[in-house]
Amino acid sequence: MIDKEKVIKLVEEKLDEKMFLVDVSVNKSNVINVYVDSFDGMTIEKCIEISRNVEHNLDRDVEDFELQVSSPGLTEGFKVRQQYIKYQNREIEVDLKTGEHFEGVLKEVDDDKIILETSKREKVEGHKKKQLVVREHNIKYNEIKSAKAVITFK
Repeated sequence: MIDKEKVIKLVEEKLDEKMFLVDVSVNKSNVINVYVDSFDGMTIEKCIEISRNVEHNLDRDVEDFELQVSSPGLTEGFKVRQQYIKYQNREIEVDLKTGEHFEGVLKEVDDDKIILETSKREKVEGHKKKQLVVREHNIKYNEIKSAKAVITFK
């Protein structure tokens, strides 16, 4: 089986300061999936460069493999802290392990938590109409079941 750590090192050789590794998986059939992202967005050319570096440094005569290098995509959940940083001041949705669901603007990203600002119309005592209530939620990474970007077409 292909060594995952070796693949990670080969990928990291081609990452620039604005890029980051999201995930590497190698299954029993030697299918290698590499997910990389960038704060400026990934280009096909950069994916090809990473793919070629991995492919040229693994020996197909020893073990045959299939290699796929791509960005994680908008519908995939966040796996690394850098993805939260990338989506700071943008709308994300977060599902907690407790079953709670939040959708709001990612205001801050720390080493151990995020701050999510949500707004919702609620009935407030003393008012006839529902009022817009804005709340900040401090959410630790270990409380998050899944988080991903909210896709809007405005």
